[in-house]
Amino acid sequence: MLAGDFNTLDDTEVTTRCALLSIVDRPTRGANILDRVYVNTPCYSTVRVIDSTVKSDHKAVVVYRDHVHVQPMNKRRYQRSFRRRTPAQHARFLDYASTLSIELDENADAQTNFDSMYGVMLDLLDTFYPEREITVTSSDPPYVTPTVKALLRRKNRLMRAGRTDEAGSIAARIRTIITRSSTRWMRTVNTRKSAKAAWAKVRDVTKGSAIRAGDHQIDGLTAQSLNNHYAAISTDKGYCAPRPKLTTFDGLSHFTEMTVFRMLDTLHPTATGLDQIPAWFLRLGAPIFAAPLARLFDQSLTTGIVPKQWKTAVISPLPKIATPTQASDFRPISVTPVLSRTLERFVVRAYIYPALLQPCPTLDFSDQFAFRPSGSTTAAIVALLHTVRTMLDENDFVHVFSFDFSKAFDTVRQASLMTKFAQLQVPDCVYNWVNDFFDNHAHCTKYAGLVSSVVTIYASVIQGSALGPTSYIVTAADLHPVNAANRIFKFADDTYLVVPGKSAHS
Repeated sequence: MLAGDFNTLDDTEVTTRCALLSIVDRPTRGANILDRVYVNTPCYSTVRVIDSTVKSDHKAVVVYRDHVHVQPMNKRRYQRSFRRRTPAQHARFLDYASTLSIELDENADAQTNFDSMYGVMLDLLDTFYPEREITVTSSDPPYVTPTVKALLRRKNRLMRAGRTDEAGSIAARIRTIITRSSTRWMRTVNTRKSAKAAWAKVRDVTKGSAIRAGDHQIDGLTAQSLNNHYAAISTDKGYCAPRPKLTTFDGLSHFTEMTVFRMLDTLHPTATGLDQIPAWFLRLGAPIFAAPLARLFDQSLTTGIVPKQWKTAVISPLPKIATPTQASDFRPISVTPVLSRTLERFVVRAYIYPALLQPCPTLDFSDQFAFRPSGSTTAAIVALLHTVRTMLDENDFVHVFSFDFSKAFDTVRQASLMTKFAQLQVPDCVYNWVNDFFDNHAHCTKYAGLVSSVVTIYASVIQGSALGPTSYIVTAADLHPVNAANRIFKFADDTYLVVPGKSAHS
């Protein structure tokens, strides 16, 4: 097989050039390798001998120009980092941490104390759970994570050494991890309503046909180009930084050690942000980290300062369609630090949710059925159908217009958002904290194993953050029909305008 720029050559020239390739030192009897290949023309200076894709004793010879990029057809290999975790490591960590006292300077600012706390946590993480690298391939099923790959290799080493009992215990652990991963993979499929979708998921799990979005690379698409694309969307040419509220220090404490302990102890497995502090480490060290983190959370919320470790997110592009071909076919899901999401959820549940139930002259949340207490998909459908049927009692027909705002979360202007936030009945320190969270936020993109540079954005409510969904419904709270006879229903950015026949002219 010859690979190169042959589309401009006629058959005679191709035949002549093919004849220039001579094979010397033919394989001896029983040999199935090609010893040496020479090309007697300066036109082609690179030759490869590769294995056949089917079972065969023959080899394939590929000749191509130096400037021709050869795309490998076989599986690709990637280096992935992970931290090995064993019961013995946990025991050593907890034994040492029980004697550790983490002291914070009461006179230092919030950022200085956060830097000190992060230094302690990262040092403990690197000491007891050092980072390792392992090779994964593009042909591995989705459930074969770097941790599973390391366990498989360890099991094989034990089997070769004859230590079958230890290998069996590791095999049971691998089985549990794979079962748990496959269960999450199948959890979103309704087997009663869609048998086809269920079997497609089963094939993905058993045959490993699912493609990792982070490993699959599209020609011409890089991490940097994706990051520039998302940054161009999340921008505001007329950006003006919202002003913080001037308030006096109330001296109230928002957190206790037990509150933070419960927050850490109930953390679910989730992606790790750029601060490199995983959820399992915070859950394991909850008895040690609860007290200093309670003081840090309280200092951050009281002063309205978000630490710099929480202001940069890494975007993991999620394909919107089965076969993406361009940057717009990927949804930008931001992975923020676990500690940031923990404090965000507290702010939303303790302060913003109650504020949504309070009357506000210009904002209305009664027609919003997403990301708020007592709201759900079922409630939205029931309310919409009830309204349409009621209107049909007095009208011959009813118009239902469906709106879906493009890039809704990524184009929210921060100045407009904070203007509406200022109308909610939330403490001034909470308003200032939300304002500082969105101010000078930045992101980078991880794609095909590479990470782009960091870009500051001046719009967006950060898809993937715990504060983003609630912030969006605050943004959309002043959207209402002009005609009082019309009704509007919102489920996040999906909006339905119901117009009775008598108001069709509107």
